[in-house]
Amino acid sequence: MPEAYIVEAVRTAGGRRGGRLAGVHPVDLAAKSLDAIVDRAGIDPRAVEDVVMGCVSQGGEQAMQVGRNAVLATKHLGEGTPAVTIDRQCGSSQQAVQFAAQAVMSGTQDVVIASGVESMSRVPMGSTAMFHMKEGLGNYKSPGLEEKYPGIQWSQFIGAEMIAKKHGFTKDDLDRFALLSHQNAIRATESGVFKSEIVPVAIETPEGEVMHTVDEGIRFDATLESIASVKLLSPEGIITAATSSQICDGSSAVLVLSEAALNLHGLTPMARIHNLTVTAGDPVIMLEEPLFATDRALEKAGMKIGDIDLYEVNEAFASVPLAWLKHTGADPDKLNVNGGAIALGHPLGASGTKLMTTLIHALKARGLKYGLQTMCEGGGVANVTIIEAL
Repeated sequence: MPEAYIVEAVRTAGGRRGGRLAGVHPVDLAAKSLDAIVDRAGIDPRAVEDVVMGCVSQGGEQAMQVGRNAVLATKHLGEGTPAVTIDRQCGSSQQAVQFAAQAVMSGTQDVVIASGVESMSRVPMGSTAMFHMKEGLGNYKSPGLEEKYPGIQWSQFIGAEMIAKKHGFTKDDLDRFALLSHQNAIRATESGVFKSEIVPVAIETPEGEVMHTVDEGIRFDATLESIASVKLLSPEGIITAATSSQICDGSSAVLVLSEAALNLHGLTPMARIHNLTVTAGDPVIMLEEPLFATDRALEKAGMKIGDIDLYEVNEAFASVPLAWLKHTGADPDKLNVNGGAIALGHPLGASGTKLMTTLIHALKARGLKYGLQTMCEGGGVANVTIIEAL
């Protein structure tokens, strides 16, 4: 079967809700990453056969096919470049990578950009569903779903609390994990690790135009005491805002090519796609599926967890990567080595290609070989992608 290669991977620095990126329209924010990946790869824009863009809240400024609108807003990609917008919840742009790789591996396309965008400041999480319910346009939970799952609330927060209880984690366990996320992100930022992957975005401030290049969510003064002092989100639970992923604005992109396209355009790959897996399970506990999806991916790849050099497990809530570590027996020192969504933010539809970007650059910087990425996703779905750095 033909191989799929990653030639370039970029992301914007995350912006906090109402923060430095809140003034940037999501279409233009997505266009920044698309232009940057074409620039950095040095590929002829006319060679790009498709753009697959992940976006979760496809309403308001992210409605009307945000992927296509982003292509039209770029400097490099023309009207002849197709695009599609997809929603696999938090895994949307990780699925975009997998769709791009599948297109290349099937031989139907040779050059595809996988990407993602989410402006959670401008299109709040859940706003599309809430609008329909407020306007009396119906509930996403149909009579058929209600019959199968009577009285069940579809809540990622409830799922995260269920995971913490099931796996025996304490609030202190979650607080310490959150602190580590910030510490890793601080170290990566201060040592310049992110410079090679971040696309600068010009923003207007009271002092004039500046370039946004640092993830805004990092708490550089974080301590265990400050994290532990944040109030509980539920009186009966142990999760707080400090042990949850941060609401975030951002975009990201990954360029996927066939071997024939590499040779034709004279490009050098950063990584090879080694395995593509997606599984689904319990939609109520919902966020536990990465554990079992990882088992499946490793089995299909003929690998063991110890064969993987670095892991990116999305920090939707601290209980998720902690449960993943416990289940897989993975080395904690290989997990989210440059921080995760608790510190850096989780821009929903952009997180898949964001994590892939960070994983590839981390492998290359450390001279390591195999990386595994996985995310929990609404509805009890999880993607796993294994890559080999070249």
